[in-house]
Amino acid sequence: MQKISLDADMTCPNRDGTKGLGGCTFCNNLGFTPGYLQGMDDLTRQIDTGLEFVKRRYPGTRKFLAYFQTYSNTYAGLPKLRELYGRVLSHPEIHGIVVGTRPDCLSDDALDYLAALSQQHIVELEIGIESCDEDVLRLCNRGHGFAETADALERAARRGLFVTGHLLLGLPGETRETVIAGAGKLAQLPISALKFHQLQVVKGTQLANQWRADPASVPLLDIDTYLQWVVDTLERLPPDVRIQRLGSEVPERLRLSAGWNKRIGELPTLLDAALAARDTWQGRLFQR
Repeated sequence: MQKISLDADMTCPNRDGTKGLGGCTFCNNLGFTPGYLQGMDDLTRQIDTGLEFVKRRYPGTRKFLAYFQTYSNTYAGLPKLRELYGRVLSHPEIHGIVVGTRPDCLSDDALDYLAALSQQHIVELEIGIESCDEDVLRLCNRGHGFAETADALERAARRGLFVTGHLLLGLPGETRETVIAGAGKLAQLPISALKFHQLQVVKGTQLANQWRADPASVPLLDIDTYLQWVVDTLERLPPDVRIQRLGSEVPERLRLSAGWNKRIGELPTLLDAALAARDTWQGRLFQR
């Protein structure tokens, strides 16, 4: 099973002036959006183009999920969400949807609709947590605090939705201590899966301007430190939380910061080694 990324032409409340302008300091969606989506508006055409690409790259794939990836894909009224999700789910090769969004963009109406869809389709809700530390969230202009994250996770879980959280390790102000404290908070919340990403400085962001002016103010993690922080988090998570991703790669043309000397595909093996070196595992320090 593979995901087909889509751009549904959404925005965010800290981009459109509702909460702020400019978005999160680290955010330029071009850095994480497949090239085949750029300049393509029609959703059906996006799906067909994505299917062609994924089938060529992963020829053994049997089923496909439509991934509403760009910006906050529940940030609209229920009629628009019904039209968007319904149109995509009517495609004969799409077996479900993955909806990426922010915790402060989840109305009860949207959650009820996703829960209803989940009775007939695969539905995954992906919520951008990024950090569990209030100061870190403020510094990156997130526009909400951890209370909104906890509330969104609880309300989604009450409806039986499969919820994946997204963590961005290495944001300015984040330390090993805040990561460990955040893992303890997450461990008490109903989360089905987690994605880990490392902070990278992407062109066209507020963080890029900060990094150019004062590189020391954006202390990027080396791969060994990053993996240790991942281990710190895994140790405190419940053992049944699925880990969907361990890192990300930004196209070199968009990335200002130096990349690692390892490919993302090597991270699982490196993480296994880091766990073995500590003689530890996911859930070892988990406390309900």
